[in-house]
Amino acid sequence: MTDYAPPGSGRGTGDPGDPPGRPPTFTSWLRSRSDEELTALLDARPDLAQPVPADIGALAHRATSRNAALRALERLDRFTLQVLEAVVALGDDRLSEPVGAQPADLARGLGLTPSGGRGTEPLDAAVDTLLSLALVWPDHGRLRPVQVLRELLPHPAQLGPPARALLAALPYEAVRRLARDLVPHSTASTPVETVATALSDPARLATLAAQVEAPARRLLDNLAWGPPNGTVTDARREVSLATAASPVEELIARGLLVATGDDTLTLPREVGLHLRSGVLFREVDTAPPAFEGRPVPPEAVARAAAGQAFTVLRAVEELLERWAQEPAAVLRNGGVGVRDLRRAAQAMDTDEDTAALYLEVVRAAGLIGTDHRVAGEWLPTREYDLWRERPPERRWLLLARAWLGSDRVAALTGSRDAGGRVRNVLGPGLVRPAAPQSRRDLLAELGEAEPGLAPDEESLLARLAWRRPRRQSPVYSDLVGAAVTEAAALGLTGMGALAEHTRPLLTLDEDADDAAARVLSAELPQPLDYVLVQGDLTAVAPGPLVTGLARELAMVADVESTGGATVYRFTEDSVRRALDAGRGVADITGLLERHSRTPLPQALRYLVSDAGRRHGRLRTGTASSYLRCDEPALLTELVSDRRAADLELLLLAPTVVVSGLNRAALTERLRQLGYHPVPESGDGTMRLGRPEVRRADPEPSTAVEGAPTPELTRAAVRALRAGDEAATVARVPVSLPEGGTAGSRASAVMEVLSEAAVAERRVWIGYTDTDGRQVSRIVEPSRVDGGFLTAYDTTRDAVHRFAIHRITGVAELAPSD
Repeated sequence: MTDYAPPGSGRGTGDPGDPPGRPPTFTSWLRSRSDEELTALLDARPDLAQPVPADIGALAHRATSRNAALRALERLDRFTLQVLEAVVALGDDRLSEPVGAQPADLARGLGLTPSGGRGTEPLDAAVDTLLSLALVWPDHGRLRPVQVLRELLPHPAQLGPPARALLAALPYEAVRRLARDLVPHSTASTPVETVATALSDPARLATLAAQVEAPARRLLDNLAWGPPNGTVTDARREVSLATAASPVEELIARGLLVATGDDTLTLPREVGLHLRSGVLFREVDTAPPAFEGRPVPPEAVARAAAGQAFTVLRAVEELLERWAQEPAAVLRNGGVGVRDLRRAAQAMDTDEDTAALYLEVVRAAGLIGTDHRVAGEWLPTREYDLWRERPPERRWLLLARAWLGSDRVAALTGSRDAGGRVRNVLGPGLVRPAAPQSRRDLLAELGEAEPGLAPDEESLLARLAWRRPRRQSPVYSDLVGAAVTEAAALGLTGMGALAEHTRPLLTLDEDADDAAARVLSAELPQPLDYVLVQGDLTAVAPGPLVTGLARELAMVADVESTGGATVYRFTEDSVRRALDAGRGVADITGLLERHSRTPLPQALRYLVSDAGRRHGRLRTGTASSYLRCDEPALLTELVSDRRAADLELLLLAPTVVVSGLNRAALTERLRQLGYHPVPESGDGTMRLGRPEVRRADPEPSTAVEGAPTPELTRAAVRALRAGDEAATVARVPVSLPEGGTAGSRASAVMEVLSEAAVAERRVWIGYTDTDGRQVSRIVEPSRVDGGFLTAYDTTRDAVHRFAIHRITGVAELAPSD
């Protein structure tokens, strides 16, 4: 256990620079902490450094604020929270002097004394945790809780307030009557002090408890383990030892119950501790419950998780390539409709729930967004093009990070809000601020399991209830359950166990992504540069293809099925798609010959050459539109084709036909009839190329910011130290003219600062920043000109320019500093 007050350390005895005899304070204890200890505090409670406090005093104020303390309490496990409640219960400054809880009292109250069969090692670790979180602080060998915990934990260990606090709220005559009955010849200064002193004496409490009848004793026993409040009619009745007639009145007359409302009685803390024989909790669990689950081979976990990660990448790329051509419509509430979600699930070869998860993840990763049209559409963003060029493991890492930081829960898709409206994927109503933390809690707990063990969900929930008792609620349980399913669907877990490539993502290590990428890269299937072309006009890719080959093959063939291997089918439409994109017959056959491990079947060669022979024989232009062809027989055939009657064709010359339709409609209709026209430009050349690539602007990220990096935390500590020095350093104020014009004061300030710059000495300045706040700075002036001071600012650890008119005071640093 941390030594609470080592001699000469200054810990718990105030700041070493404080005048002798000054009472220790929480701020002075924080100031005496080492840089490493302050760094650990900011790492454990990153909210304290956002933004960086001006000095240690500001840090102490922020650390003891209600919201900051609540966030810190949520990080405590059940045993550490019990230790903190014990410190609050035994170290209350309203109990007695000196203030604080002694280590031996804590151990006895938690049943951790050697005589109780358990050592105090868990208590030592819990106290160290509380000290590192600055929820308690040492004072002359005792532990004191920060003041705000009295409000946040009003009934620590299910105990009532101290008797002194309860008695102080009673009418004076009632307390005086109680003091006269209990201690007739007291020498205490007040009746409250008289009764409180009597109730703090164990021997006196035993005597008072022995005086009551059995029904009253049973009532005490019922309240002993909490809650400490009971309801009774006319709780504020006037009762004395002589007039007490009922069990409740017997207890009121002896101060064993105190009225705290018109119908409420409360058991004082001292009485509760006495009834419990000094033990604070009925059960104390120093460790979480053991894992329960099934054994799984670690190599099987790695294969399953990596395989699912590859499935995610393939599904996402398949969907976004399709949305680039056929985008999903944006609903009025900003989401995606049920039909589009169903089509997306079909495109990704998965169910709708998993499809909703993938859509939410790619949106969080910035890979999709909405355009700016009136009837909006969901489109890939420019970030998607960059993402597609990265190695597979890096692409997966971006998706995993996006899921970990997103506060949206895809599992809520299809449910109804309070107004009865259905929640759509990518729409409003899916935000849950606790989602990122619940996911990290789950993965961190999975990481505690032994390799080769897949814990069941009940075991995980039981351990999380011990690990984070302040977070437990039906909402939290639902979020954890959703996280279990989502982590498996995204490849962070495999067969119910945490994947090795996920472990680095849960650390603050700067190289976490590199470590995860190395592990995942070894498990992912390696991209192939070949396919197996078969005689039924299909090509089989036995694994993932390299990016270039995958794109070219997707252009010339349609994906027929996915799984362990991908099957591509060559059709007349797919070949024409490649021809429309500018590929020639030789280009297509050459691509297949280079990358096929099997000879190209004759049927495929015929299909490609036949499509190439007919491609571009007709050309559409703008008349309204026209057709031009070097083969008059083909145009004659077309004009006489009954199926083309709706095209309003008119033969102007043996090689030219005009139509009443526009060029786009004419081209599409002729393709439906099997004539395969190609658009041409005004100079008569064919216009070939891919369809227009449309992209949306990335949406603002909703990801929750992670913990700051170690460099930022260390920089924050340096800024704290510098700001604290500026606030507390001994200084000798420089006299400045109070009267006169503002110019005369500015001239005096400039003169003092110029002298400091020439002498190369540091000075203290008071400054009003751009937000109107008064701040202190220790600076090393280098130049004063143009109404500005250029100086090295020790707080910011950088050269800064200060406006002279904003400087409120100047002081020389005392020689001792």
